Amino acid sequence: MESVQRFTHAYSQAPWRKQLQLIGLFLLGLIIVALVAGIYLNVTARAATIGRSIQGLRFDIEELERGNADRESQLAVLTSNLEMQKRAEDLGFYSVDSGEIVYVVVPGYIERQPLDLDASATTPLPRIQTLSPEYTQSLFDWIRERVFEPASPLAEVRP
Repeated sequence: MESVQRFTHAYSQAPWRKQLQLIGLFLLGLIIVALVAGIYLNVTARAATIGRSIQGLRFDIEELERGNADRESQLAVLTSNLEMQKRAEDLGFYSVDSGEIVYVVVPGYIERQPLDLDASATTPLPRIQTLSPEYTQSLFDWIRERVFEPASPLAEVRP
């Protein structure tokens, strides 16, 4: 029995070793939690930074759209009827009466015909068969032709 006690006593650990192992496991867990928290903070910071840059880009887009709308309204004012009439008068143009207009007849000139996009007004095109007859034959027609109709003779028989 004494040898068993010596054997177990030789392989049993000292109490300070058990405490060090517990402290080491605690510190390992603490390090793992700190790593997970660090990774989480890193991902969150990146997401916040990217979200902020997206907001800035959306603001820039809205600002450009407002600028485009402003320029379109300026163009509409500049090309309005009254403004164009004023600019034409400043350039020396004036309104004419129908009696002042001179028409020149050009021989061989063909006047443009109005374009009619109404589908019912156009004449239907003749239907052209695009597939050859071999591809339009049904399966039943093919079976009837091969099975029920007599085959052509292989050799001609002369009387």
